[in-house]
Amino acid sequence: MMSDVLLLGAVAYDPKVVRIWNGFRAWFAEHDLALDYVLYSNYERQVDDLLAGRIHLAWNSPLAWVRAARAASVAGTEVSPLAMRDTDRDLTSVVVVRADGPLREPGDLTGCLVATGALDSPQATLLPLAHLADLGVDVRVQRFDVGVGLHGDHIGGERDAARALVAGTVDAALMLDATHLMLCNEGTLAPGATRILAQTPPYDHCNLTVTDRAPRGPIDRFGDLLSGMSYADPQLRELFDLEGLTAWRPGRRTGYVALEAAVDRFGFYDDTGKITMPGYSP
Repeated sequence: MMSDVLLLGAVAYDPKVVRIWNGFRAWFAEHDLALDYVLYSNYERQVDDLLAGRIHLAWNSPLAWVRAARAASVAGTEVSPLAMRDTDRDLTSVVVVRADGPLREPGDLTGCLVATGALDSPQATLLPLAHLADLGVDVRVQRFDVGVGLHGDHIGGERDAARALVAGTVDAALMLDATHLMLCNEGTLAPGATRILAQTPPYDHCNLTVTDRAPRGPIDRFGDLLSGMSYADPQLRELFDLEGLTAWRPGRRTGYVALEAAVDRFGFYDDTGKITMPGYSP
């Protein structure tokens, strides 16, 4: 690894990722910070490389953050959430049912068939299923395993779950609250045809995870530049729109408590970050 270049890892969940990080890399270069990036096909390999010191920081999903935090002590390092988007804070997931159906409260879902996103999606599988379990609701699950390894960084599985709800093959669909709104706006879910039966407490999503092995000076400079980015800057606005934010905010640990509990409930990782979820092979 070049000692004078910060190396960031990002998962290539969409072709736009190249455009985003090429743009950010050029912007940082104009501000005298050398940044490069490495693209990964899945989050598990990215976390492995972060903890092994092959990259300095990683644009991590919430599930990848949980694994990195758990595995850090085993790897002899420490990790911290350096920054996150304003849109990564205080998200919720929803349980969506047909408006003309008989389901009126969460308990009515007991024994029903619920459609989820991919096995490794925090927002469309782990968190809403854990929320239903916390409410004492036992359901049957039909997963839509689109893009396993990407930790739900797409809406393929959520869209398929919504289509199953429309088709009447499932009783409910689990998804991000913002995804529900988007699917209604695009017509996948007809306006007024669905309603929200239950909603999770707020949680946080992605963060830029950094290790204590990263060079402190460049990391501090990176953080300062990141927090100073403005949506009013025309050079950055397109990149912000592609990345889905209007401002960078300081990272925080407090928004991952519910996901930690869901990971333990379903046995996704053990205490050391080892993958223990049956059938999960990114």
